[in-house]
Order: sequence, then C-alpha cells, then structure tokens
Amino acid sequence: MKFPQRVVNLLLVFFVSCVVNAQQSLSSYKLHDAFPHLSFDNPLDIQHAGDDTNRLFVVSQGGLIHVFENTPEVKSAKVFLDIRDKVIAGGELGLLGLAFHPDYEKNGYFYVNYTAPKPLRTLIARYSVSANNPDSADKKSERVLFYINQPYPNHNGGQIAFGPDGYFYIAVGDGGAAGDPQNNGQNKSSLLGKLLRIDVDCASGKKSYCIPPDNPFAGNTHGYKEEIYAYGLRNPWRFSFDPVTGWLWAGDVGQNLWEEIDVVEKGKNYGWRIMEGNHCYKSSSCDTTGLVLPIWEYGHDEQGGCSVTGGYVYRGKKFPELYGKYLYGDYCTGRVWTITYDGINPAVNSLLLKEDINISSFGVDKDNEIYLCDLKGKIYKLAVHVPKPTPTPAPSETPAPIPTPSTAPTQSPVPGKKGRIYGYVIDSEGNSIELAKVKLRGKGTKTRKKTFSGPEGSFEFGDLEADTYTITAKKRGYRKDRQTVMLEGGEEEEIGIEMKKQLKHKPI
Repeated sequence: MKFPQRVVNLLLVFFVSCVVNAQQSLSSYKLHDAFPHLSFDNPLDIQHAGDDTNRLFVVSQGGLIHVFENTPEVKSAKVFLDIRDKVIAGGELGLLGLAFHPDYEKNGYFYVNYTAPKPLRTLIARYSVSANNPDSADKKSERVLFYINQPYPNHNGGQIAFGPDGYFYIAVGDGGAAGDPQNNGQNKSSLLGKLLRIDVDCASGKKSYCIPPDNPFAGNTHGYKEEIYAYGLRNPWRFSFDPVTGWLWAGDVGQNLWEEIDVVEKGKNYGWRIMEGNHCYKSSSCDTTGLVLPIWEYGHDEQGGCSVTGGYVYRGKKFPELYGKYLYGDYCTGRVWTITYDGINPAVNSLLLKEDINISSFGVDKDNEIYLCDLKGKIYKLAVHVPKPTPTPAPSETPAPIPTPSTAPTQSPVPGKKGRIYGYVIDSEGNSIELAKVKLRGKGTKTRKKTFSGPEGSFEFGDLEADTYTITAKKRGYRKDRQTVMLEGGEEEEIGIEMKKQLKHKPI
C-alpha cells in the first residue's frame, strides 16, 4: 500500500522521535547554572515579557525585579522595578508574583502580587514600563486593582498569570496559621483559599476590573465572591497554563503529610480543609461528595519531600522526550519529577533529577525552555548529563622488543612548533562541569589565556610554545583545582581537572 506523503512524513517524524527517545533514556538529567555571572536575593519567580525580546525577569522576595539578556555570557542584570519600600518581606511574605499583559509590547502593562503591612494584606497592582527605557518600569504608575486582608503572615499564594482566554488569574492561600482555622478554603464568601479570575481590560462600578460573565458565581445572590474561579485550596504555590491544551496545572502545598498536583477547572472544589491530598484531614472518614481529588500526591517521606513547587508542561524543543510532560519539584529536597497525564488514564509520575537546591519556582523563556529558581540565589536550566567517557584500558605489560638501529627520524618535539593543552573539568563523581572558568598561565613565556568549559566540561588552549603551564579551573560552589603541564614544542597534552563541591556552612 502506498501511503500519502503527509502520512509518510508523520511516520518519519515518529520514527526519529522514537530513536531520540531511546537514546535519551540512556542519559540522565541535571541542572546547570544558566547565568554564571548573576545571583539574586531570594529569587521567587522568573518570567519573560512575551514581546519577542530575548530577556528574562527575575523577582526577588524583598521587592526587586531584575531584567537581563537571556544568554549565559550576561555579566549583569538591571533593576526593572524597586518597590522594597512598599513590600513587607520574610517567611512567606514579599513580592511573590509577576505577569505581563498579553499585549505588553503595545501597552507596556505588567502586574505584581505583593504583601504590604499595616494592615497585613495582599495587593494586586498594575505598573507600566518607562516610556524611554524598556529595561525600567515607571514606579509612579502603580494602580492597585484590589487588596485582600491577611489574617496571618503565611499561606499567601502569590502566582499571577494570564490564561489562554485573556483573563487574569490569581492564586490566593487560605490565610495561614495551620489547618485553616477560619475555614476559608470552603467559604465561598471569602477570597482566601481560592483561584481567582478577573478581566483587567475593563472596569465595573467602583472596581478597576470586570467579572468574566462565565465565572461560576457571577451574578449570584448568596454573597459568594464573584471573582472565584475555583476553591478548596490551601496554598497554591505556582500554577501555569499548558499552551497546547489550555489546562491549568497547580501545585498545592499540604499541611503535614501530603503534597498535591491539581488540574484546576472552573467552579470545582479541591477539598481543603476536608481533604489533604487524597486523605481526610484530621479524620478517619469524611464526605467527599462534590470534591475533586488531585491527579497526583506525594508524602512527607524519604521518597517525597515537604513543600511542592508547581511547574510547567514542557513545550520546548531541546528535550523532545519530555514534550507534553508536566515538570514540578519539591522545595525541601530539590527533587524534580515529571507527570504524564492525558485526562483519562491515571497519571504516571517519574523522578527526573535531584539537586541540592531549594526550588522556589519554575519558569520558561520565549522558547518554552525550563528554568528553576533556587532561593539561595541562582537560576538553573535543565540540561542532559553526559557521563564521563570510560578511559581506554592501558595496554598489558608485555616485554618490550629490543630496538634495532634505524635511520628513520624519531618523533621528538620540534623546536619552535606550537602545541596545545586540552581536557575536561569534572566533579569528584566524574560528572562534567559546564561553564567553569579555566585559566592557563605560562611560567617562562608569561602566556595568559582563559576560557569556559563547554557542555561536556571540555576546554582547549592552542597555539602554545614550549613551556611549563599551570591550568586552573574554578566555579562557584566548587573548590578550585589546578594541573601543571610541561609542554614540549609541538606536543599535545590531554588533562583532567577534578573539582570537589564546596562545603556549605550553616547560616548564622
């Protein structure tokens, strides 16, 4: 049977994808420092503006937003917005979320979610970019859309985002303390413990926004908050929309035992404080009628963690084997998992990697590639770990034959001919270290060169005269190491530089 060309093309894509997947399964994943020269104070969010510029924006808990070019070589970040004088920060308080208007390229609007004191409250505000500087916001342009009084300093949610429907979504925690003492999660007359949805492109009465007409409680006469999109949430820490399916994925932080992942739908009740994950909260039995249980949960145990951080469905191009899978993590353990879910069959969860970081947030760039924020200051990017090549076994020690005289020239170094030194930077377990700064220094020639290790930890220095060279590798988080090489004229030397992880000191 002859297939139509379109079918042939699809089969070819499928075959190539299967080959890539099979090859990829042989490798494991890792995180690498996406911007070696940058570090931030308590980064909680990373966003792009959707304006076709290759920029990223990092939100710091204290009240700063930085902007910089999305390239590993970037040397510094600019302050885009500074509202530290407005924000109360610490614990679960601070500048918690950032979202750019879908038409930001034309109107320059962006939105923030932050906590303010006296009284303690959550504010949702709009700002404008400076008319003269695209890397700076106009601080005086603040327009507060609304605020929510907070009874306690924890469980503030914080994520904000525009959905595929153009409406503005806001995650709000249950108000705090422990166990939702005010039962806000189930109280539809409160904005706490909810996912909200509003229309920011219009105003209604005294409100600086409108209620979407299909919100579940729009126009109700029971005193229910019309802004509510879904309820029964404890502390949704990071949600996102899948750009392909439009599904809203959220990580909801548990109380003492269970963390959960939800696919949130309009008007649904996600169970808190009746349920914690799939389990009745503080009771051996409970009425689950009308409740939507999570698609996945994990416990506070050796295989799980203690505080979920919601992520993104991967829609990038660098890792086709991950396409369509939801990536999320745990703040306490540094674990990152994937979930495969089609809305019909049970979700399948797999551990992707584990790193010694505190995952405060996930983000994507304009190409939908995944980034992670470490509360300790760094931004990481997903990468593939390429195992260190197995060394070629040394030849067996057999007696060498007695040399016979020969008139052929020997392979001795050639005076005046240039040589090279190349090799790899690895850690104590043999894993390659990317973007380590590698410096070369010649003793007699006073030669000075520097470079950064490549994706497999590789580096190379060429055009070298005969000399004794010291090669030093250093990178943040590792102890620097050096090797000394005596290079004869025209020789090539391969070396390995092993760096051990820096011991961490307990904070004072």
